[in-house]
Amino acid sequence: QVQVVETGGGLVQAGGSLRLSCAVSKNILTTDYMGWHRQAPGQQRELVAGIYASGATTYADSVKGRFTISRDNAKNTVYLQMNGLTPQDTSVYYCQARVQRSRSTGFQSFWGQGTQVTVSS
Repeated sequence: QVQVVETGGGLVQAGGSLRLSCAVSKNILTTDYMGWHRQAPGQQRELVAGIYASGATTYADSVKGRFTISRDNAKNTVYLQMNGLTPQDTSVYYCQARVQRSRSTGFQSFWGQGTQVTVSS
């Protein structure tokens, strides 16, 4: 069973910072793409940022210049540094990891349970 576990959410004032972490369980061969998505109540889930094993990144326009995604391939962990938070960033943040469990399997996506980020004005 592959587990994806997010940590680091919480309550912060506008203008503040938070750092989210997402760790994938060790019983895998490798990950290629890892990403952060968010979903506010009544809204569709949207991509926030993604990073490939090569280090290539992608960001939603709304977070460019404020959020930074990074990863530690040795630890199968991805991070999201969020600076300059606004109330509009309030959401549940989900981690996605594309995982290859063994040499005989292809890549498939796994999701975490989500972590709440609340930004007060």
